[in-house]
Amino acid sequence: MATDYKFEGWVGKDKSSAEGKMVWTEYEPKPWEETDIDIKIEYSGICGSDIHTLSSGWSPANYPCVVGHEIVGRAVRVGSKAEGNIKVGDVVGVGAQSDSCLGRDGPCDPCSHDMENYCSKPVITYNSTHRNGGKAMGGYALYHRCPSHFVIKIPPGLDPAFAAPMMCGGVTVYSPLKHFGAGPGKKVGVVGLGGLGHFAVLFAKALKADEVVGISRKASKRKDALALGCDEYIATGDDADWEKKNAGRFDIIISTISSPKAPFNDYVDLLGLDGTMVQVGAPEEPIPLSAFSLIAKRKRLTGSSIGSPKEIKEMLELAASTGLKPWVEKRPMSEANQAIVDMEEGKPRFRYVLVN
Repeated sequence: MATDYKFEGWVGKDKSSAEGKMVWTEYEPKPWEETDIDIKIEYSGICGSDIHTLSSGWSPANYPCVVGHEIVGRAVRVGSKAEGNIKVGDVVGVGAQSDSCLGRDGPCDPCSHDMENYCSKPVITYNSTHRNGGKAMGGYALYHRCPSHFVIKIPPGLDPAFAAPMMCGGVTVYSPLKHFGAGPGKKVGVVGLGGLGHFAVLFAKALKADEVVGISRKASKRKDALALGCDEYIATGDDADWEKKNAGRFDIIISTISSPKAPFNDYVDLLGLDGTMVQVGAPEEPIPLSAFSLIAKRKRLTGSSIGSPKEIKEMLELAASTGLKPWVEKRPMSEANQAIVDMEEGKPRFRYVLVN
C-alpha cells in the first residue's frame, strides 16, 4: 500500500553527526507489516543516548541512522493486526523500546514464546535492524514506523510536548523509583539535576516520598532544585562535610551522573540500612567503587534502563493525574543540529524537545 507521505529526517552518516552535522534527507523505513503503526511526528525529545549513538561513543553506530526515541505524534496508518486499540488520529508516543522479547509487561527471561530464536537479537528504536530486515529509524524526522506493541496512547490532560521526554528520560527514573518502593515512608536522594535528575525529583514527589533531596556539585543549582520541589539541596562542591552530615540518610538514591570522576563511594555512604543506589547515568568508562562502601548496612548498587510499555502507561497516567510538568524547552526540528550541540554543552533546562 502506497502512502502519500515521505519518510524524511536528520540522518547521521558518520561520527561528525554528533558535532551538528546530520543531513536532512529522505530514507527508507522498515518494510510495512500489519502489526505496525505509522506516526506523524509532532514532538521528538533529545536524549543523551542520541549523542552517544551519533558519536559511536558506546559502540560503533550503524550508519546511516536517524536517532530519537522520545516520539509523540498522531497515528496516520494502523495495521490490521496492530495492538492497543489505536485508531488513526490518536495522539500516541513511542519510547526507547527494546523488543528482545514482546512479553506483555516487557522482556521475560526465560522467553516463553514458541518462536524459534525469538529473543536472539534485540531490536531498539533506532540504530538497529528489525526482524524483517528493515532499519530502525528514530524520531528526528517527519514520520516514524514502529511495531504497535510499543505505541502508547497519550492520556487526555497531558501536554504532548511534556509526554515526549517522558518516553525515555521520564521512564528511565520512574521505573526504578516505583520498583524500589519510592513513596510514603521513604527518603529519596537524586544525584545530578539535569534531564534525568529533574524527572527523578518530579516523580519521587508525585509518588509521595517523605523527603526528596537534590544532590549536585554546584551551589548555583540550589534555586532550581527547590523550584522543582526538592525538600533540600546538597552541593557536594560547596557544602563542607556533606558526606558526613548526610551519612545513612536515604533509602533510595537515583544517580544520573555520567562522569566516571564523580565521588560514587561518598554517594553510597549516604544510604541507610538496606538502602539502594540505582545508577541510570551511563559513563563511557568504568566507575570507581569500593566494595566496603556496600558491605556496611547491607546496601545495594543496581542499575536500570527504560521501562516496559505497562510502566510507561502507568507513568503517563500519574503525570496526567498529578499535573506533573517537566521543564521543557521547545526547538524547531530545523534546529536539530544546533540543539544537539547545545545539549552536549549542558545548556537545556532541562530537556530539549524538537517540534515539527
